[in-house]
Amino acid sequence: MEKIVNIEPIRLGMLTPSSNTVLEPVTSEMVAEIDGVSAHFGRFRVTEISLKEGALSQFDIEPLLEAARLLADAKVDVIAWNGTSAGWLGFDADRELCKKITSELAIPATTSTLALGDAFRSIDAERYGLVSPYLHEIQDKILKNFSAEGFTCVSEQHLNDPGNFSFAEVTEGEISKMVRQVALSKPQAITIYCTNLRGAPLVQELEQELGIPIFDTISVVVWKSLMLVGADPAKIVGWGGLFNGNNWRDSV
Repeated sequence: MEKIVNIEPIRLGMLTPSSNTVLEPVTSEMVAEIDGVSAHFGRFRVTEISLKEGALSQFDIEPLLEAARLLADAKVDVIAWNGTSAGWLGFDADRELCKKITSELAIPATTSTLALGDAFRSIDAERYGLVSPYLHEIQDKILKNFSAEGFTCVSEQHLNDPGNFSFAEVTEGEISKMVRQVALSKPQAITIYCTNLRGAPLVQELEQELGIPIFDTISVVVWKSLMLVGADPAKIVGWGGLFNGNNWRDSV
């Protein structure tokens, strides 16, 4: 008789913008092939990305903490803010959120932006290319905040769209075109910076074509979340070199 092996479940908790329609199916597809790993999502209201007071207040810490508390009811093993607001609010906003989640809920925490910084550092990438759907003024804030963390943008493309729902309607062809454009400046890495863009499914093919590591912000938060719970990211296959023990060339 075949022996049945019980696998201790790993539950990844993801804080999700309410108008986002991409990160949930993409995240679930990424982890689907890993036995015992599942993703669970808690939404809070986000409908516009701009520097208007109302848009900025969407990312006040209390709504995120309340969504995190609800995820904690599902006994998740990690909580990740699957969003990029620290790009324009500053990395310290995400650091403070993670600190509060961990101290109050005793659950490790990360975010797309902090995980992206870790991904850049994992390959010693200081010069990066940036692809986003955001407004001009949002893009400018992102460049300044990443510069403060030691990362220099050598090329960027953005759509000047206030979104947020509309970001999911950007075609894969348009995303790929923007990635190819920033690749011309030969950055050490490229980021597709928005968790409501359908960038993650394009990464493997674009890395093979361009020979440059590409870090999508949905992908990086899954990668970092798995590491925080002691799971092996290399079990995720077909989503780019990030998951391949950081040996990205082995996947292309």
